[in-house]
Amino acid sequence: MTHIVRAMLAFALAIGMANVLAQSAPQSIAMLDCTLIDDNAAYNDADIDRIQTARLAMVSGALRDDLRNRALFRVADNTQAADLIATLKSTQDMNACNGCERRVAKELGASRVGVCWVQKISNLILNMNLRVEDANSGAMLFQRSVDIRGNTDLSWTRGAKALVDLLASDASATR
Repeated sequence: MTHIVRAMLAFALAIGMANVLAQSAPQSIAMLDCTLIDDNAAYNDADIDRIQTARLAMVSGALRDDLRNRALFRVADNTQAADLIATLKSTQDMNACNGCERRVAKELGASRVGVCWVQKISNLILNMNLRVEDANSGAMLFQRSVDIRGNTDLSWTRGAKALVDLLASDASATR
């Protein structure tokens, strides 16, 4: 085999491998902080509000970490869009803002956006939700909900893990 033929075969193989790697590389995602819908917020005191705020931060971090560690997505760093996120949050709920979440994803250069919210019916009954959308079209690629029994750090963490488990089992949502 001549050197030219070997070089052409090596080049063709390199292009083929690059295409395979590009297709298997995970999509990028802007995972927004989880929000809370508290049906009993009027009855909360400062301690409950502080605990719930801490749990929202904890579960937001747990979702990002799990998505990253399981290589389901390349998780964007939201600090690069902190000003935009703060502006949007000051006027609306990020879980129901009619497309504003896609603005954050686009600013971060992410192809997907993840939106999480927890609905607290009572201290016994909570519902955790995750939606993943295409940042360009807004098409919903994944939306699931899990029920949580008990308002504890452990129950919230288990709920976040269950949502990522459901997302991981839906290959069409992570492509």
